[in-house]
Amino acid sequence: MLFSLQALRALAAWVVVCHHFMQIFFDFKASGPVGQFLADRGAVGVDIFFVISGLVIYLSTRDKPMAPRRFLLNRVLRIVPAYWFYTGLMALLLVVASQWMPHQTLELSHLLLSLLFIPAENPGGYGLYPTLNVGWTLNYEMFFYLLFSLVFLVRQRHHLWLVALALFAVSEVLTGLGVLGRFYSNNIIYEFLLGVAIGVLYRRGWIAQGLWLPLLTLAAASVAIYRLDASSRLLHWGLPSALIVLACISLEPYFKGNRVLKALGDCSYSVYLIHVLVLYGGWFASERLGLNPYLVFALCVPLIGGASWASYRWLEKGLYRRMSGWFEARLGPAVPVALSRQNY
Repeated sequence: MLFSLQALRALAAWVVVCHHFMQIFFDFKASGPVGQFLADRGAVGVDIFFVISGLVIYLSTRDKPMAPRRFLLNRVLRIVPAYWFYTGLMALLLVVASQWMPHQTLELSHLLLSLLFIPAENPGGYGLYPTLNVGWTLNYEMFFYLLFSLVFLVRQRHHLWLVALALFAVSEVLTGLGVLGRFYSNNIIYEFLLGVAIGVLYRRGWIAQGLWLPLLTLAAASVAIYRLDASSRLLHWGLPSALIVLACISLEPYFKGNRVLKALGDCSYSVYLIHVLVLYGGWFASERLGLNPYLVFALCVPLIGGASWASYRWLEKGLYRRMSGWFEARLGPAVPVALSRQNY
C-alpha cells in the first residue's frame, strides 16, 4: 500500500467537495483568490482520481491470473452498491425538494440510465450528468474497467498495448454516435493511461525517492494547473495531475505508516458520493434560515467526514465482503482485492 496515494486521494476528494461548495452556494461566483481557484480549478481532483485509478488497476492486476468476468465482478461489487444507494437518495431528494431545486429534474428513464452507467442528457438541461451528478466520472471508470478486462485475454507482455489501442479505437469509433460520442470523445479518458504508465515506472523501480525534486515537481504541476484552464484537459490538467501522482510516490517515505492518511484515503470514495447530498442540505438551511454559507460549510465538513467513515465501514466494506462471499461460493475463489478503490 502506498500511503502517499491514500493522502492524495483524500486531498483530491476534498478539493472536489470545495469545488462543489462554490457551485452550490455561489454558482461559481467567487470573490477571493482561494475561492476563485476552487471554483475554476477544483474539478482537477477528478483528473487526479483518474490517474490514480489507472495506476491502481494496473498494479493490482499485474501478475495475477484472472478471468475477465471475475475482474469485472470485483469492480462492480466495489463500485456499484454505494453508487446505487446514494443515487437512490439523490432521487428521493429530487422528489421531496423539487420545488426548491428548479434546475434539477427527475425522470425514470434517465434514472435507469444513470444506474446502468450509460451517459445521457440530464433532464435538467445542463449536460451529460446522471441523477447523482458526480456519477459522470464513474461512467468513465466503468468504461475503462470494461476495456481493461480485455487484457486478460492475451499474453501479459501485450497488456499495455491492448488496453491503449482498445481505449483509442473505441473512443474514436463512438465519436459519431450522438450522446455516446460526445461523452467518450473527451480526452480526459486518456488520463487512465497516464496512470497505467506510472504503474509501469513504479513496478520497474524507476521512480526514485527523494524530497526536493518531488516538492519542486509538485510546485510546478500546481502552477501549471493554476495557470491553465480545462480547454485541453488532458494536456493542461491531466499531465500535471500525473506529475503530482509521481511526486507523491517519490515522497512515500514521509507518508508511510500513517494510519490517519490511510483512513482518509479509504473514505474518499464515500466522500465523493455523499458530499453533494450534504451540501444541498446545507444550502437549504442557509437559504431558509439566512445562515452564513461559510458557517454552514464548516458544519457540513465534519458531517461529510463522519457519514463517509460510516459509509465505508458498513456500506462499502461490509456489503462488499458479504456479496463477494456469496459470489465466491458459486463461482469459486477469486483473486483477493482490497476493499478500497486503492490497492497500493
